[in-house]
Amino acid sequence: MRVYDIHEIMKFLPHRYPFLLIDRVEEVVPGERVRALKNVTINEPFFQGHFPGIPVMPGVIILEAMGQAGGVLAYESLGENKKGRIVFFTGIDKARFRKPVVPGDQLVFELTLLKKRAKVVRMAGIATVDGVKVAEAELMAAYGENR
Repeated sequence: MRVYDIHEIMKFLPHRYPFLLIDRVEEVVPGERVRALKNVTINEPFFQGHFPGIPVMPGVIILEAMGQAGGVLAYESLGENKKGRIVFFTGIDKARFRKPVVPGDQLVFELTLLKKRAKVVRMAGIATVDGVKVAEAELMAAYGENR
């Protein structure tokens, strides 16, 4: 089991501000599961327009953050063959939003690997705030070639 701070995450996720959306990986078990955190603050750039006076985190941003957490799981599940590889988000199914996410919330993403093939993975993800489910989806990702 491994924990990543933001510096470790940035070593293999290509995202940067304002699009690096996970702050910490609390647990990753390659080939099985990942648990990651996103601290939601009023300083997020999307809150300027979504919605003025009633800040609500856009669902697509929640799914992107979930996808980034899934990228950590997919990357670590490559094993020794991972150096220089990149993981691309390729699909989403069964996405549902249950409750709004607002500034001050801490999103917890828990993803489980459902299927892994040579170049594609499928994961089930749940996002919670204070133990309450706010979103869920099944995500697909593909492994790119070595850079």
